[in-house]
Amino acid sequence: MPKESNQYDVVIIGAGIGGLVCGCYLAKAGMKVLIAEQHFKPGGYCSSFTRGGFTFDAAAHSFGGFRKDGIVRKVLTDLGIDKRLVIKHHDPSDVIIFPDGRITFWSDHTKTVSELQAAFPREKKAIEDFFQFLKNPPPKFFAGNRSLTFDRLLHRYFRDGRLHSVLAFPLFGNGGLPPSLLSAFIGVRIYQEFLLDGGYYPGFEMQSLPDTLAEQFRDSGGYLRLSCPVEKIAIKDKQVIGVLLSKDEFVPSRYVVSNCDARRTFFNLLEAGTLEKEFADSLNSKIPSRSMFILYLGLNGFFDGLPTPGINTWFMPNYDVEKAYVSAQNGLLDEVGAMVRVMPYHKSMLAFINVPYLDEGIWDKKRKLYAEDFLLRIEKEAVANLKGHVVLQSSATPQTLERYTGNYLGAAYGWAGFPEQIALHELRKPSFVEGLYLAGHWTTQGLGIPGVIYSGRITAQTIMRRARVNSSVVFSPSSETL
Repeated sequence: MPKESNQYDVVIIGAGIGGLVCGCYLAKAGMKVLIAEQHFKPGGYCSSFTRGGFTFDAAAHSFGGFRKDGIVRKVLTDLGIDKRLVIKHHDPSDVIIFPDGRITFWSDHTKTVSELQAAFPREKKAIEDFFQFLKNPPPKFFAGNRSLTFDRLLHRYFRDGRLHSVLAFPLFGNGGLPPSLLSAFIGVRIYQEFLLDGGYYPGFEMQSLPDTLAEQFRDSGGYLRLSCPVEKIAIKDKQVIGVLLSKDEFVPSRYVVSNCDARRTFFNLLEAGTLEKEFADSLNSKIPSRSMFILYLGLNGFFDGLPTPGINTWFMPNYDVEKAYVSAQNGLLDEVGAMVRVMPYHKSMLAFINVPYLDEGIWDKKRKLYAEDFLLRIEKEAVANLKGHVVLQSSATPQTLERYTGNYLGAAYGWAGFPEQIALHELRKPSFVEGLYLAGHWTTQGLGIPGVIYSGRITAQTIMRRARVNSSVVFSPSSETL
């Protein structure tokens, strides 16, 4: 804590990527900022851990948005992170294995388009048109199509149901929804930031990204306190006045940014009676995204048939993504499909699958058997002879994700990406409390690392404008108007 004064300009709750980015901008602009993080390391879903001599990324495994004009590159350049962090680009970023073949997502999109056209020759022209749209959607397209689902967007281009499923499956994996329920905006953004410009990886483990942001934050004069949960956000006369930490430690501040779960922010961290009834009812009606079961495998070495390190390999058991969604709700492993990834610089493999939350006691009983079944299925559908090379096996259930991040029901992507749950201003700046802002994937601004980086940036920009802080020393001219 700074000795000269206990008053902060901003307290940020949570050192996830959104909170760290927000803090870096504000500290670089000369504001006095504290980030309080409940865990002993920063990063949230972007953290890494070591077990039995093997290093694993906890959940997030790669990111997009690092093209020349991408949001991640612009933000890291603004903050000087691009000079501190070596970012590797893995090309291709993703491979989809479907019942009749496979499609590879290359940085050279013409190669991806050619593969799709070879697999679905009757849709040749439509495939080319669709990818042109993905790269350059008309500026007013989403403003006039807020209720559009990704399924309806696909039907504007394609007739082949198999192609629908192949194009929708990685969105189901990355967003937890089938195309009939997923917002077209979210679907297009996943393609732009995960598939058309994906495959980026920081340093030697995902932890490198939050660690470098935390280092930049401290170097800019920010204060980071780990293992420091926030108990309450203090409000007086509908105005934020600070936060209460454990052991009744009060930290006064002009603004508070919550980079944690939205329900916890509004229902637990605010005093009873603060919320307007209409807002509380609206929040209670919102649906979180699906959670995940994650399998962590330590390998005795690289072997023939192992996917190329750094590439996301998706395997779908059939063409019915809608059925896969229902199966995921019911915890039926064989019908869901999944993703496997070998870490770029370690003999470690991650495997992800969408699952329901369930009661913790049920997961305690099912966890070991579920992990064994999942491993056998990966061996059958994606990586032959895998089990004989596994020397360490661990897993994470939805309760694991909830416990370490505080995300409601272990949600993997914040709120589910329904059209009606996208870009809700009240979840970034509630109107009934002055000085309270949110950042991160619960703000409904977007998914994944590019989405939370964008949310952290725009929240910092809003606070600087409100506080009349000169932002010209922080934002590069090319990114000021993002």
